[in-house]
Amino acid sequence: MTEERRIRWWPLLVIGVLVAGLLVWIWGLWGEIRQHKVMSTVATLMLGLLLSTLWFLLLSRLRWKVRLLGVGGLALVIYALVQMVEIRGVTGDLRPILSWKWGRTEAGKVTARGSTAEVLASEHDFPQFLGPSRNGEIDGVLLARDWRAEPPRELWRTEVGAGWASFAVWGDLAITQEQRQNEEQVVAYDLKSGEVRWVHADRARFDKTIAGVGPRATPAIDGARVYTMGATGIVNALDLASGGRVWSRDLVAEYGAVLPEWGKSGSPLLVDGLVVVPAGGQPGSSLVAFRAETGEEAWTGGDDRPSYSSPLVATLAGVRQIVILNGGSVAGHDPADGRLLWEHPWPHEQPNVAQPLPLGDDRLLVSSGYGVGAKLLEITRSPEAGLRAAIVWESPRLKAKFAHYVEFEGHIYGLDDGVLICLDPATGERCWKRGRYGHGQLLLVDDLLVLQAENGDVVLIDPNPEGLVELDRFTAFDRKTWNVPTLTGPYLLVRNDREAALFELPLAGA
Repeated sequence: MTEERRIRWWPLLVIGVLVAGLLVWIWGLWGEIRQHKVMSTVATLMLGLLLSTLWFLLLSRLRWKVRLLGVGGLALVIYALVQMVEIRGVTGDLRPILSWKWGRTEAGKVTARGSTAEVLASEHDFPQFLGPSRNGEIDGVLLARDWRAEPPRELWRTEVGAGWASFAVWGDLAITQEQRQNEEQVVAYDLKSGEVRWVHADRARFDKTIAGVGPRATPAIDGARVYTMGATGIVNALDLASGGRVWSRDLVAEYGAVLPEWGKSGSPLLVDGLVVVPAGGQPGSSLVAFRAETGEEAWTGGDDRPSYSSPLVATLAGVRQIVILNGGSVAGHDPADGRLLWEHPWPHEQPNVAQPLPLGDDRLLVSSGYGVGAKLLEITRSPEAGLRAAIVWESPRLKAKFAHYVEFEGHIYGLDDGVLICLDPATGERCWKRGRYGHGQLLLVDDLLVLQAENGDVVLIDPNPEGLVELDRFTAFDRKTWNVPTLTGPYLLVRNDREAALFELPLAGA
């Protein structure tokens, strides 16, 4: 019997059974956090490769020449792959996106047509993150329910710089943030044509292997100016018509703001003549407010470290306040002076991204991903203790990683780890869970959901507590899309980290 015929196969069989068993346990029996499952799968496959290599080298009984040549060949293959392949970000489930290094391209510099004309407001402006009311709800636009009878019409498509910012729209101007080479840019497009009207550039770049490239926050517009925060912490006030800089502040340099792993992501909030942004860093600077006219500091408040969420205004327990989900708490601040009105602890082991949703006069729904789930807080007021927050219920049924959720006719609709769910806000119980759309975003447009799926599809859904009713869909992009869609009248403006497009959606009765 030759030496080759005495190969010791049983250790390799044991390794195969071990790896298969671990994968079955990970996906069938272990927890509900999909991101952890993906990371554990990658680790298991790497462990299997390592053990198989050790078997080949030490236990296979092959001739040593064969063993050394085999291991050397494997090392050369791994080296070649490292030189030729790169991780170009991850999906929402943290699955690595691999690409050839020579296929990497970035948007070049953009030329502006130039504009100094007055920009007039329109009936359906989308002036800030998540729309006019900053809650993902769009009123007064009645969409047709049958896209087969009258399909959405693409009006233009253009290359954009990298980033996960969305568009804000005022009149005929659509403004977003992009990374173009070593410049973090604010770019204004003509809404109807897609032509570049003006560009403002800062010499800055955010680039992380996992997080990706470019700015994240959506601009805010007040009719005369546009306010932005870049991924590196630069806050700008720009003239709306021309893009000329009015004032600028650097949160990292001035406040010691923490630059988190995924970049500064909080979209500016305009309230009472102030521009409010989450900073974090030195004590007392969870939130920082600048005077919109001059850029002077108006106040700072809160000691918690930053998250990736954006501030919003809500009236809870009869008190108007700024609500923010921080790195380790959810809190309410006085808009006049930034004073902390109340604070409730929130798990801090993972990114907190999705914006809290006010429900009624005194309740706030808060959710985050990575297994944390949702909590309904009740905000109460007493003469002695002021405002305080207490938990009404907790539920793992809505794990909003970074997709924002909405309320319609007494039910909550959102993406639970990438799957659409309907939740009863009275109890926290789930009505249904169906449809894996990935880690996308959604808007409530009158009585319909417009969902931007992670794979680039745009989906029209009838929000029904009895079950998922998907009416129609079309493909806007063929790659990962995390940016929140923008709707102004019948015009749906969407983008990802490579391109942007404008679609005209059919209206009911048109």
